Amino acid sequence: MSARPRIDLHTHSTASDGTLSPAELVRAAAESGLDVVAITDHDTTAGWEPALRALPAGLSLIRGAEISCRWYGEEPAVPLHLLAYLFDPDSPELVAELTRVRAAREERGERIVALLRADGIDVRWPEILAGAAGGTVGRPHIAQALIRAGLVATTTEAFGPDWLGERYRLPKEDIDVFHAVRLVRAAGGVPVFAHPRATRRGRIVPDELIADLAAVGLAGLEADHEDHSPAERAHVRALAGELGLLVTGSSDFHGTHKTVRLGAFTTDPEAYERILAEAGGVTGVASG
Repeated sequence: MSARPRIDLHTHSTASDGTLSPAELVRAAAESGLDVVAITDHDTTAGWEPALRALPAGLSLIRGAEISCRWYGEEPAVPLHLLAYLFDPDSPELVAELTRVRAAREERGERIVALLRADGIDVRWPEILAGAAGGTVGRPHIAQALIRAGLVATTTEAFGPDWLGERYRLPKEDIDVFHAVRLVRAAGGVPVFAHPRATRRGRIVPDELIADLAAVGLAGLEADHEDHSPAERAHVRALAGELGLLVTGSSDFHGTHKTVRLGAFTTDPEAYERILAEAGGVTGVASG
């Protein structure tokens, strides 16, 4: 490792909605000059083993997931994401919840496609499933079908109000965020709130909720992220300081589904060491 390691703690592979396979992801991370990368696919650990098998020399892998959650303190409930690091992938309660969420995500995708087809839009569920290649199916896979059909030019356009952002948007069954934090901790993992202040993504939760989550085991907040403005990053850092939470930074890399590059934002080594110290799920860090 270099004197100041470059650490990216939020990336996605084809195990969910990224465009690089887990093996390609770790190779790209090494090529981009990262020392540590976390694989955090949506609601799945399916990318862990192939990423480990392909891990290049000099790169450390943090095994994680991005868990789909809801806060039910408002109506309608607010969707949010929890990054979970180094948890036991065989923890029965957590496995059951992740399995349920993946099934609900697939069911929602099929219903969205049915809505599109009812409006005469020629997208086909079997092709979208094939495009996911066994990974967790999400709206980005439907967005790719809309691009292939020539209906939109980009993923961003597909997520606009005329398409998947509003007109063809359906809710999905996520995990109550307090339950998710407790499940991750019970599985020996370290939970970090992903992009908590990203107003450009939609509604955000109040600081009071984050304080309540810290009281039940939330470990940190992701501050440096492409969807946070400089003011939002500063707010997250200040809040983390008040609550004694660690702060992470990361790319949220999805390959060609997003323009952001690996290592666009990184995590300070001190925060990374805190995550390692708090983890008790999978053994240590895998290093190539």
